Formats: sequence, C-alpha cells, structure tokens
Amino acid sequence: MKSVLVILTQANLSHLQVHESLSATMVLATFGCEVKVLLQDAALSLLNAELAFEPLKHAFKLASNMVDSFEFYDLTPLLIENKQQNSPFVMQTQQEIEFIEFIEFIEFNSSFIQKFDFVLYW
Repeated sequence: MKSVLVILTQANLSHLQVHESLSATMVLATFGCEVKVLLQDAALSLLNAELAFEPLKHAFKLASNMVDSFEFYDLTPLLIENKQQNSPFVMQTQQEIEFIEFIEFIEFNSSFIQKFDFVLYW
C-alpha cells in the first residue's frame, strides 16, 4: 500500500483549488492509499465548522464541510504543526488532531518525510 502525505495550505473560502485538493485527497484514501493530511498556515481555517455557506457572499461552498467527512475516509487524525497549537481554529475544532514537530517545506524533517512514498503540496 502506498503512503501519501498531503500538505494543504489554502484557506477555507479562498477558491476552487481547495475543493480539488480535498477531493483528490479523499479519492486517494478511497482507492487504497494510506493518506495523512497536514494543515499549514491558511489551511487551518478548514477546521472552522461554524461557518455557514451563503451563496450571495461566497463563491464556493465551504471546504470545511469536506474536512468534516474525513473520518469516513480514515483521514484522521489531521496533522498540525506544534507551533500552531494556540491557533483559534485548532483550539476550537472538534476534529481529531495529532501535533508534529515544525516542518519547513524546503527543510523537511527527514525521518518524518521518509515514512511516505509520495508528498503532495497544495
């Protein structure tokens, strides 16, 4: 079984790319890949399940609704960097979370990254 690390960096309401990356992540999990999801930076807003979709205000449906279904795809716990523990999104979420050491995109923790066959960065 192939293992994949998906690193998401886009905000909940930013644009269609968020939906595409979440959909691709769920497809990978559906078809037998072991997938871990790391939320970084603006992607922490995906943990906010309190928002309500308003078609006159938002261009796209809420990507956080897709994240709510991750448990059905065995995509939990979500990985969050230790430095983000005090983020309001992290503190208020109902999602299962696992904290990991800080990772820079350019300087990955080699022991962590070697656990995966592939890394997708969105």
